Amino acid sequence: MTWDTEFAISIIPQLLQGLVVTVQAVVIGYAVALVLGLFVAVLRMVRGVGPVVFAVFEFIRTTPILVQLLFVFALAPPSITPLTIGVSVLGVHYAAYTAEVYRSGIEGVAKGQWEACRALSLPPVRTWGAVVLPQAIRKVVPALGNYLISMFKDTPYLFAITVPEMMFVAKAIGTESFRSMEAYTLAGLFFLAVSVPSAVIIRRLERRYAAV
Repeated sequence: MTWDTEFAISIIPQLLQGLVVTVQAVVIGYAVALVLGLFVAVLRMVRGVGPVVFAVFEFIRTTPILVQLLFVFALAPPSITPLTIGVSVLGVHYAAYTAEVYRSGIEGVAKGQWEACRALSLPPVRTWGAVVLPQAIRKVVPALGNYLISMFKDTPYLFAITVPEMMFVAKAIGTESFRSMEAYTLAGLFFLAVSVPSAVIIRRLERRYAAV
């Protein structure tokens, strides 16, 4: 199959619409993963609840995301859109990873900081909010950034539940026109156009926080 530049240019607007959906899914899913992951990491420190939370999110972490997407999509009521399902599954799946990152940051806080809080009789909310979490999160910012790129690379799985993200659009173009090479090549280039600058920003964050 030969490359048709005119056809490639004509499908760029459709692929860009798919890219917008892809970025939208990543931004919302990543926000869910950051907030839920922090909540899970703190819950894991609570006696009685911690082991249950660990078991649930360990199951999610060790199960393929494609299986989770298809399972939730099959059970969800028709009123919930595929994009909502996809964003939710991405967020919960990656929360299992970000929770581990937060946990490592929390465990990295010096024991003396905890002892000082107890000596000052600080309430738990102030201990976590003003002392522990600011130090823990600062240490794990670069690691959290890596999961942003991983989630972006996992978005083609949303294709399986009919979310109109970029690979879904590329496949549709190939099916309708019998020209897949241009669509998949451009989709790959668009992925690079987003992931490479993101990786550069994360490397800068790593150097900045490593120097602190």
